[in-house]
Amino acid sequence: MAANTAAATLPATANDIMASVDDNGTRKEFIIADISRDNSWLSIPLTEAAPLPNWQ
Repeated sequence: MAANTAAATLPATANDIMASVDDNGTRKEFIIADISRDNSWLSIPLTEAAPLPNWQ
């Protein structure tokens, strides 16, 4: 049997999406960010974010 010599390749773009809750002292915000890209994030007040069970 001959060895497979094809080079392994990664996808052209790899996205690392993360979410967190930030408490800046006056209100809590829900933040979603693509940490593989500069300035690629959004935030909304935590009170307006969908509850976790609704994400399913």
